[in-house]
Amino acid sequence: MRLRLLAPLLLLLAAAPAPHKAHPALWRLSDADTTIWLFGTIHALPAGYSWRDPSIETAMEHADALTLETVIDQDPGKLATILYTLGKGDGLPPLADRVPVAKRARLAQLIKATGLPPTALDGMKSWAAAVVLTGVAMQEIGVGAQDGVETQLTSFFRGKSEPVDGFETPEQQLGFFNALPQAAQDSFLIATLDSPAKAKAEFAEMVGAWSKGDVKAIARAFADDPEFTPALREILVRHRNAAWAAALQQRMARPGTSFVAVGAGHLAGPDSLIEMLRAKGLKVERAD
Repeated sequence: MRLRLLAPLLLLLAAAPAPHKAHPALWRLSDADTTIWLFGTIHALPAGYSWRDPSIETAMEHADALTLETVIDQDPGKLATILYTLGKGDGLPPLADRVPVAKRARLAQLIKATGLPPTALDGMKSWAAAVVLTGVAMQEIGVGAQDGVETQLTSFFRGKSEPVDGFETPEQQLGFFNALPQAAQDSFLIATLDSPAKAKAEFAEMVGAWSKGDVKAIARAFADDPEFTPALREILVRHRNAAWAAALQQRMARPGTSFVAVGAGHLAGPDSLIEMLRAKGLKVERAD
């Protein structure tokens, strides 16, 4: 579940070989004088993974602005401060008591790898501890967000001196996780304790669908996940998609061309950003 839900600042695990020729889905939202390219991303990829096909390259080159889910400050200390401020809990049971007995050995392994004392993580809310442990799990398999789509897009647009902004601030984005009920937070934490082999297999499946532009397969991955509860869907997907659709509707009043990149799961399924834009009477079509 965490592989499908985490935002850029939470990072994704990735361990899949690059396909011979990737062709991710690209949409065009347009009217007479405004074009907004909509692209679903994978937030972290193996080094050297090639995903920029000619359609995507052309859209990037002609766009004069980039919008992401959120923009991460180049100083990692600022994000860490936000995480620990929001994620500090009071009166919580030890982290081990929040996961099944069968998962405690894996939990202890990841906690040790953080270099933090167990008491430090015991004092964190479950969602925040999951974020910290996910970072360690990424390091275990030698993958980081430096090769992710958002990182590459940001570098490209800043390289041509174009503005880069976000729909949400890091505080807002982490706030969605902070708003999860305790049961959902604990489920998120437990999912973080999957074995690296299982995480690799799930992510390889997701990257395979994404690289082929198979939006239906991406939607099925969400729909078939028993851990993706209605509460999680409402807070982490539907609520945010609705806000982004409203923001893009307003942006259509401004002439020009821009490139919008959000997690691929936000552009798939009945609650997708694409369907919400169409429900507003806006013209959205596949462009790849």
